[in-house]
Amino acid sequence: MDEVEVVVSHSERATLRVGDVFLKVDADQSRLDAEVEAMALAPVPTPQVLWRRPPALAIAALPGTTVGSLGGPATGPPTAWAAAGAAMRTLHDAPLPPRPGRAGRSVASLVVELDDECEWLVTHGVLPADLVTRNRQVAEAAFRPWTPAFTHGDLQVAHVFVDGDEVTGIIDWSEAGRGDALYDLATFTLGHEERLDDVMAGYGTDVDLDVIRGWWSLRSLLVIRWLVQHGFDPFAPGCEVDVLKARM
Repeated sequence: MDEVEVVVSHSERATLRVGDVFLKVDADQSRLDAEVEAMALAPVPTPQVLWRRPPALAIAALPGTTVGSLGGPATGPPTAWAAAGAAMRTLHDAPLPPRPGRAGRSVASLVVELDDECEWLVTHGVLPADLVTRNRQVAEAAFRPWTPAFTHGDLQVAHVFVDGDEVTGIIDWSEAGRGDALYDLATFTLGHEERLDDVMAGYGTDVDLDVIRGWWSLRSLLVIRWLVQHGFDPFAPGCEVDVLKARM
């Protein structure tokens, strides 16, 4: 009999693996709705939906492996990272989905959220004020007009599977929707700055690298409180706090 592996678990959602099946349980039904809808529309490989019975979604495992992980080594060759970049370009060039996504938050709402998180990080002694202030300045590069694209919204490096130089699938689409394409690029390369050139070679068009760096700082500042409160460690080597330190 296959063992049950807990892939991720916190108060909002849990993902379990049993053999070649992943079972996702989510307290927010709208996230599962968005995930199924996005996978049906995305012009890139996605997992097969096996069945759906709220609050659970069962999907098939993907072949291949990831090219790295946040806080871990970049295990894939440059060609695999380039293949991921090409897949992102295909997604971003696709017709827009009906929903706004995580990458589509307005500048006004992001500024309010960022100010709140920066204040919390400093007043609770989580990070030194100079580190927060410097990255708050870097983050401002992300605050600019952008053309909506079909975005994944949570394109962590662990969510893209490759086999050789081929992307075999992209998982976890619950944050997908219309948004800023550079948010996806920044999320995928977070903690792996040395692979940005490989990803951009596959993406095939020039982008403003200051905006990518701005999203690295912005995403890290916004997520640290949530990570700490949900039992994750943003201070682990190569993770969010190290990303912020790299901008000093």
